[in-house]
Amino acid sequence: MLVQFTLKNYKPFKGEVRLSLIASNYDKTTRPEDNIVEVPQFGLKLLKSAVIYGANASGKSKLAEGMRFMRDFVIHSSRETQKGDRIPVQPFLLSAETEHQPSEFEILFVHDSELFRYGFEVSPQKVEAEWLFHRSKTKEVEIFYREGQQFELHATRFKTARPLVEKKMIRPNALLLSVAAQFNDKLAGKALEWFKKFNVISGLQEEGYQGFTMGQTKDDQAKQEILALLKQADLGIDDLSLKLLDSGNFPKGMPRELQEMIEQKIREEGGEVFTDVLTSHKKYDVNGRVVGIVQFSLDEDESSGTRKFFALSGPVLDTLRDGKILVGDELESKMHPNLVCRLVELFNSKVKNPNNGQLIFNTHDANLLSSGLFRRDQIWFVEKDLYGAASLFSLSDFEARKEENYEKNYLRGKYGAVPVLEEFSPVYLTKSPPAHEDEE
Repeated sequence: MLVQFTLKNYKPFKGEVRLSLIASNYDKTTRPEDNIVEVPQFGLKLLKSAVIYGANASGKSKLAEGMRFMRDFVIHSSRETQKGDRIPVQPFLLSAETEHQPSEFEILFVHDSELFRYGFEVSPQKVEAEWLFHRSKTKEVEIFYREGQQFELHATRFKTARPLVEKKMIRPNALLLSVAAQFNDKLAGKALEWFKKFNVISGLQEEGYQGFTMGQTKDDQAKQEILALLKQADLGIDDLSLKLLDSGNFPKGMPRELQEMIEQKIREEGGEVFTDVLTSHKKYDVNGRVVGIVQFSLDEDESSGTRKFFALSGPVLDTLRDGKILVGDELESKMHPNLVCRLVELFNSKVKNPNNGQLIFNTHDANLLSSGLFRRDQIWFVEKDLYGAASLFSLSDFEARKEENYEKNYLRGKYGAVPVLEEFSPVYLTKSPPAHEDEE
């Protein structure tokens, strides 16, 4: 489970910001059973969900991007970069103090009943620093610390890494953790395994994970779980099937070169390519009796909200099933607020989320603030100052009563993180209108 995520000097975040999933002790009566998971061996109580609010361009999406960057860099830096490749990281550019300084990332997580603290500092040119601390029982132990190309390694717990360092196999633009995991170091492998369970998706571009959900439907059990979720969402879908791509039904307008490449891939690898999902709906007569089934194309006939919920169902159920972490940027996009509430209820439920999957998402849907689904420490805000630097803070930082109307107070600006709007006046109203031809 994710405990906390910290970043500094990354895009709009000049100073250090920290998203914590550690439950505070301010209110022991607010949803204690559903929203909290206890980790007694480390004295932790962790939250199953968190929601983040803020004005447009405040930094909500950039926080999710920071999480995605850290995940992807850990998983791929040892394999998908070459010596000299630039690291795709951007510091806070609106300050002469930080524009040439490295960006910093650190994450604290529990995996296999062990506590890991891992982080790094990177510039576009190289890894400036990197560290890993591990705790299996009572004491946190430093596994390694790196400064540039200088490494301090634990003598017994990180033996695998020593020959990698001595043979200079750690590139300046690659992470030691990633390389050590590639060479089967047990501890590094565990950490990498957790990062593969830490997923960040965009609510505005569901095409990126619709294919994952389509693949899930090939498994009968997973398909039934997805169907059940779609039915509970009142979308009128009774069944699903995949439309197989063959040489006779390539999409119109697909370039011939691409068609040939796909056909070659299918021949050589023996795989299957699916072009669409067919949804089955009941057909009724004038008396309301079912007389048949009609199939719709998900891409062409279903609403954008239905397509979004279908695409999202795969990652959501996968996260719940395996106790993963799902970060959603603009999660509520295209969906009814009630559907978002039901998804949050799934994650907060002890019964429906027995493996303690976690959901973190940003949104503009203020209705969730009055839903009663969140504790104060699960509600976060992102706000920029006059110099363009973003900060992150929780509703629990405010002296707010349980009976307080959080939605109303947020919208009127009590907690900040809302746009400061001037009076809207179109530019053409402030200028003299152009003369008509008959007036010239």
